Amino acid sequence: MTSVNRIVMLRGIPGFRDLLPFNRLAGLRGVSNVRHIDLPDADLEQLKASCGAGKATFITPNHPEFFTDWMIDKEIVSQVSPLTASWATNGVVNGLGRMMQKFWLANNLIAQIPGNSGAAKEHSIAWALKGHGVLLHPEGGVGWHANVVAPLLPGAVEMGLEALRRGRATDPDFKVWIAPVVWKLAFTGNVEAALAKECAYVEKSLKIERQATDTLPQRIHHVYSTLLTRDEAACGIQSDEGATYTERRKALVIELGRRLGESISADTAIDTAELLRRARRWQRENTGDAERQKEVRTLADTIQRLQRVGPWASANPRITQEEIAEHLKRIRNDYCQNGLRDTMNRFIPQPAGPRCAHIRVPEALGLHAYAGSIDDAVAELHRRMQEAVTSTVTELAAKGSFIFYPNPFYRH
Repeated sequence: MTSVNRIVMLRGIPGFRDLLPFNRLAGLRGVSNVRHIDLPDADLEQLKASCGAGKATFITPNHPEFFTDWMIDKEIVSQVSPLTASWATNGVVNGLGRMMQKFWLANNLIAQIPGNSGAAKEHSIAWALKGHGVLLHPEGGVGWHANVVAPLLPGAVEMGLEALRRGRATDPDFKVWIAPVVWKLAFTGNVEAALAKECAYVEKSLKIERQATDTLPQRIHHVYSTLLTRDEAACGIQSDEGATYTERRKALVIELGRRLGESISADTAIDTAELLRRARRWQRENTGDAERQKEVRTLADTIQRLQRVGPWASANPRITQEEIAEHLKRIRNDYCQNGLRDTMNRFIPQPAGPRCAHIRVPEALGLHAYAGSIDDAVAELHRRMQEAVTSTVTELAAKGSFIFYPNPFYRH
């Protein structure tokens, strides 16, 4: 993708992007509607220092939003390592037809195939050893929670250690860097009207009646509560009207985990993440049992969907317009499937208004100088990323960059 195309898709075309009716066209206002990029020179130089010949670099951005991730990631690597290869899900690279597959491969995307990632890892290691970057999102899929970095997968660290082993075979001073990047999107103005319009679409699509006196955040909470009640009913569980949303969600996940463990003959005492991994493996190894396949898939998918609203949703007494927008996108992605409009929203979600991307570069992790285990390295990478996100959010809040509302998930 050329620099001009990337900038147009991010920022739009000046002179048209703010004028009716042109600003209703994503291609003119910018598909991602990112008007400004805030990347301090010191952060950019720090990332550049981790990239280049004579070293292997694995760039690990956070993953708060779909499609915009691709635009921002490309904008960053174009300045530090233009030939960077990027990981993407198999469904994106290979699942959108031959023409799109050709486009993605031309842009050096690597397809991550669940249960069969050996070839992708081998290509990545070889590419990194040539001095080109390899970019992958260690959080995995998009969670739509920009303020919180999800638990990280170990792939970047594992590949980095293998690259270090191979590089040191010929150069005892060979270096391998895990270079984290985080970004936070903030609206440049008040977008409540646009968010309310999208919320109305969600309510209509899911046949959820709006409560007349509810504020916008309360409407979001009501949508989630109604959807949770439906999930409880589908599982034959009586809803506890006296419990908070968080308590109900947790109880349902525990019960579904118990049923899933029984279905695949797994120990239900293991944590949910491990249970889901075993369920995916069970599905790959038991393709002949169609009925149980359906049962296991339904249970696993429901657990994953419920877990996407984590403890962070109820952690703070206030909620921002950005967090409201994330809730809406998550709901639309997980529950709204009414044709082309919702399909397009899943692949190219449209923001409620113009935004600024605040990009920060935490200190890179040098695996050549790290003596800890893989788990220790992953934990340290997570710590650095979360600290950078938290400090960025705190900085923006102090500048008055956010519009706040009472958070209906807080203790409810």
